[in-house]
Formats: sequence, structure tokens, C-alpha cells
Amino acid sequence: MGHDAFQITINCLKLVVIFLMMVQAVPILVWLERRGSGFIQNRLGPNRVGPLGLMQLLADAAKFLMKEEFFPETGVKLLYYAAPAAALIPGTLAFCAIPLSTPVHIEAFEWLGQSWGPYTFLFQGFDINVGIVYILGISSLAAYVILMAGWGSGSKYSLMGALRASAQIISYELALGLSIVGVILMYGTFNLTEMINQQQGPLNFQFWGHTISSTVSWLPNWGIFYQPLGAIIFFAATFAESNRLPFDLAEGEAELVAGFHTEYGGFKMLLFFIGEYGHMMVASGLMVAFFFGGWSIPGVSFDQVSSWASGATSSSSLASIFTSLIFFVSFFVKLAVFMWIFIQVRWTLPRFRYDQLMDLGWKTMLPWALANTILSALFIFVAHS
Repeated sequence: MGHDAFQITINCLKLVVIFLMMVQAVPILVWLERRGSGFIQNRLGPNRVGPLGLMQLLADAAKFLMKEEFFPETGVKLLYYAAPAAALIPGTLAFCAIPLSTPVHIEAFEWLGQSWGPYTFLFQGFDINVGIVYILGISSLAAYVILMAGWGSGSKYSLMGALRASAQIISYELALGLSIVGVILMYGTFNLTEMINQQQGPLNFQFWGHTISSTVSWLPNWGIFYQPLGAIIFFAATFAESNRLPFDLAEGEAELVAGFHTEYGGFKMLLFFIGEYGHMMVASGLMVAFFFGGWSIPGVSFDQVSSWASGATSSSSLASIFTSLIFFVSFFVKLAVFMWIFIQVRWTLPRFRYDQLMDLGWKTMLPWALANTILSALFIFVAHS
């Protein structure tokens, strides 16, 4: 956590800020989803409560908090109440391990009659050397949350929705995991920060001892150019992992009323919403880190941004902070693009039948992900031989 009180405090604050950032993003995403779906369906969406319907967020919050509290007669109280609280944990812990920008370097300074620093603060909650393994492992715990909600509700609709969701998550985790094996082979590391660092600069790759570089300087060295099939499979699988349309069979209103959260309402229902959007953020963040250069800016190097920030400020610590904030904006823009794709797909594609969902996962995505892994391994072997 740190070597002194100041470093420990900052590292703890980072965790709190990331959690609050995820929670506060949910109402904005809900408004964006309603507003965006309105335009997609040629209607206005929320537009009466405040300008552009922005005050609708406060109205929704008041509604969630003031709804009547109830407990199903046949439910299991411990599981029923534990599931909504646990829904926040996997997405938050996973997102904390994603690097959001470059590290911040703070020079030594005097404060309260004591010398502090120098420090290097990572622009993420915590850094784990096997970050991919950790994120995939902690994200898979969402299946237990859904099972807790389905069993604890004491409802056949909730239980069937939970069983569907757990089977779906298990099925698509295989394709999702295999789709990034090619990424791991290509970068030779499980560390997300090292992956992002290898995607800096113009497009280039090694082949038979020769470095082949792109003549276009602004064409970035992103993973999408090396693993296009892996990127498609990974992104499609994240929709199933997040229970988003067209893979929301666990919440099929026409079949299961509302699926595993049929018996939930009010604030407990809000916690499930936050958990779902948290998984969307994790999926979007991983897409950015694996395939779109993380916080990098096409055609702009770290040294260029750092030199500009140094010229704009008189302090090297402030220059490092400004540099990190600029690259964080780059990461945030890419993240927002993928979050919008999640929203747009919901109002574009119809829901699959359950047999179609399973066929897609086992008979299409899994074989293609395995083929991508084999082809990536063969190419790397030939290129470096």
C-alpha cells in the first residue's frame, strides 16, 4: 500500500475515487441509454424533467430510495439481501486493476516540518503482475451473485433466470478466455501496463529478424491490427458475460418476467444496475487495453505530451499530473465509445433464442477462438524463428 502515511492515504483514496467514479457514471449511462434509445427509435426519450431530461436522474434516485421494502415469503433472507451488495464487488475490483493513464511522479517536498517523497503513483487502483488472470477470475464471481439472487428470491422465474445466466457465463467464458490467449502470446506478458507500453508508437512488427514499420506515422501500433478476430470474439463474449442484449436471456421479460431480479425492487434493484454497468466498464476497459492502445494517443508520443506539460508549468510534479490527466482523457474517450456500442447494440439487435445462444457460444465462437489461438501461435513461431 505504501511506505509512509502520505503514500498509503493516496493509494486508499485512489480506490475510493475509482469506486465513486463507477457509481456516479451509472446514472449518466442510464440517461444516455434512455436518450440514445429514444433517438434510435425516432422518439424523444426523457425530456421533461429538467433540461434534456437530466433531472430525471434525481427523480429515479428518489424513486429507488423511497420504494417500499419487501421480502419474498419463500425467500432465503441471507442470500436475498447479500446478492445485491455482492453485485458491486466483482466489477469494482476488476476495474481497479486496469491502468487508466501514465504514472504520476511527485518530487520530494516539505510538509508539516517533514520531508516527503519522491513518489510514483500509478493511475489505477492497484497493479497486479498477472492482471489478466486476476480480472478474469474476479469477474467470474458474478455468476455466484446471480445464483444467490435466483435461489434467495424463492421464485421459479428468478431461479430459471439464474440457471440461464450461470450456464451462459460458463459457456462464453471459454471463448472469452481463448480469445485473449493470442494477445498474451503476442505481448508475452500478463501485465496490462506492459501490454499498453508495447502498443506505443507507429505500427510495426517483427518478422524473421526484420522490423517492418508502417510508412504512415499516425497509424498506431494497436493490438487490433494483430488480433482482429480475437478482438471480435472477445467483444462479443463480453456482451454475454454482462447479460446485455442480444444475450440477456437471464432477464427475458416475455419468458421470465424479469429473470433473476424479479423479486427485487427499490435500492436493491439499483445495486444490480450498478453491477451490470460495472461489468460493461470492465469489458470496455479491457477492449481499450488489449486492442486499442490503452491511454495512448495516435500520432502523439508520451515525450511530446510531457514536454508540452513541462513548458506549461513550472513544477515537474504538476507537469506529470497534467500529462497523466491528458492520457486519462484519451483512455476515457475510447472507453466511452465502447460503452456507447453496448447501448446501441441493445436497441439494434433482437434477443437470441436460448438454443441459438448456446449454439453460438459452443459451435461458433469457441472453435473460432481456438483457431485464432493456434494461428497466432504458429505466426509467432514462424516470425521469430
